[in-house]
Parts: sequence; structure tokens; C-alpha cells
Amino acid sequence: MKTGISIYFSSGMEKNETLIKKAVKNGVTYAFTSLHIPEETGVDYGRSIRQLLDCCREEKLNLIADVGPETYEKLGVASMEELKSLGITHVRLDYGFSPREVVEISKHFYVVFNASTIMEEELLEWKQCGADFTKFAACHNFYPKQFTALSLRQVREINNRLKYLGFTTMAFVPGNLTLRGPLFEGLPTVEDHRSRMDEVAYNMLELSMEGGCDVVLVGDVDIREKDWEAVKCISQGYVELRTDLLPGYEFVRDQIHHDRPDSSEYLFRSQESRLYQQVIEAEERENGMPIRKAGSISISNKKYLRYMGELEIARVDLPMDERLNVIGQIKEKDMKYLTYVQKGFGVKLILD
Repeated sequence: MKTGISIYFSSGMEKNETLIKKAVKNGVTYAFTSLHIPEETGVDYGRSIRQLLDCCREEKLNLIADVGPETYEKLGVASMEELKSLGITHVRLDYGFSPREVVEISKHFYVVFNASTIMEEELLEWKQCGADFTKFAACHNFYPKQFTALSLRQVREINNRLKYLGFTTMAFVPGNLTLRGPLFEGLPTVEDHRSRMDEVAYNMLELSMEGGCDVVLVGDVDIREKDWEAVKCISQGYVELRTDLLPGYEFVRDQIHHDRPDSSEYLFRSQESRLYQQVIEAEERENGMPIRKAGSISISNKKYLRYMGELEIARVDLPMDERLNVIGQIKEKDMKYLTYVQKGFGVKLILD
């Protein structure tokens, strides 16, 4: 999945440069910044944005700039086209642009609009002016004030409609290390995420898999180091799951297993595991356990014929099968990820 950060000029160029380099190191490919947030006072916009753009360009980040008609004066440019020469790839437009102007801008940039407030009439006007919706992206707001953000259901419903029309969709999760003022209560798109700031990667995965977001960005300034490590994993298409494994099956650990694209609601099936070149003998079960608990890790033995070696993880309780050896269990604290590890997404089984 694609991940992003938010950059604020008031943080200072040194802080922003450090943040950008750390983000890119951890798989981030997008950055959002605003050129007209009222709290950005005492900032030399022209110099700061040019330094910021140079840094983003060097790191090959896609930069989403929140712009308005007054942006030209702040940056000392004569037209929207000149912004492209500065390295901005996506423009999130404020009010003040006609439908024809928006479509013309989309010939030079990806145009980002407010997913939560866009009206059908505006989409129709863009289409009538010749818009190519693959050059547009729908980005939800973040909400500084408590209980004003959206529900996950609202985001999913909005995104389903917009993705059907061909738009890329984006949203925000709150950070947990350096929060953004003036309220310092997190900057989520989904209100439930405000109370789950310590679960950055999980919130991102939820927005992607259940909310239908193509790009998920951190709205606040920074996140904790452990969360950067988790963001790196999901940016590369997998999550790490802490696991207890039986002796003799360590070979399934510390490698990435990807779920099949035709994902099952009952279990995760590793695409790679059937390539194991070894015979898996059936194991006798002394206690005759009637079920495989949700989170149990199994591997098909030779009684499963051509499926021998296939690793699977139960998403729900399932009946026992003599053709399967139960070899381990996902730790309870990581069970929540199983719902979203699907359709080609991966897992890496690690020791706690």
C-alpha cells in the first residue's frame, strides 16, 4: 500500500528534512503540505517552500500542495504552470477555480479535491469540460476537533462511489509523537482512530483494506520509532505477526508469505509455501483437539497430496484435519491484523 506524511513549515526546515529522509527510508512515497493554514505565521514562504521542494524532489516524493489563488504571490510565481517547475506533483485546490481552469490544471498536475464535500454537479462540470478522472485524486480532510471526524463506514461509502468513477482515494491517520497544534488532539479522517494513536500501522491498514483508500498519510508531524518500522512493513506490502512456533518448523519464520489474490474469509493461504522442497510427515495428535483456533498456523502434510507444504493461518475457528499439522499460534495482540491481511498482502512470522 502507499503511505505518506504531512509537512508543516512551522516545524522548521531542519526538522522537515530529517522527517522526509526518515519517511523515505521507511517506504513513504507521498507528502502533504499546506500553503495557507492560518497557524503558519512568521514563515518566509517563498524560501521555505523552495527548500522543501528541493528536498522532496531529491528524495523522489510525490508532494501534494494545498494551494489557492494567493499561492502565486507567496511563492513569487506568475502562474500555476510555474509550480510544476518547482517540483509539486499534486495540487489540492482551494476555492476560486472554475471547472475549465481545474481541468486545464489537471493537464499539468494531479488535481486533489475534498472527497468528503465534493458535489455531483462539480464532477459533472469537470466531465463536461473534458476531465480525465485518472488525473484526479479524492482526499478526505483530517479533523483537529474531537468528534468531528468521519466514521469508517462513511469513508468506505464515499470511496466506493469515487473509485467506481476512476478516482484515486486518500485519507489521514493521526500521529503519536509530535502532534499538530493548535489543539494537539490528533489529525484523523476517522474519529475512532483518534483514540488509537498508538496503532498507526493498523489504522493505515484499516483505511486501506476496509476504507478503500489508495494512499494513507499521517496527518500529524511525527510518529514513534516502532511505528516507523511498522509503516515500512506495510509500505512494502506486509505486516509482522508475533508468533509461537513448534520446534522443527522455524523455516516458515522470518520470510514474507503473501495471501492468495482470491482471498478466503476462513484462512490466509501462503502463495510461497508450496515451493518448500521437503516432505511434511503427518503428526499424531494425542489430545484430539476438535478445532483449530483462530490464529492457529498449520501446514499441509503429505496426506494433502499436491497441497503438501502449504502454510495457512486460520482467521476463524475451524475443524481439525488429519491432513494438517498445527505448528504454531499468532499472539493475541496481533490477531486484529488477520482481517486485513488479504488479496495479495503479506505476513512475516516473527518471534515475540
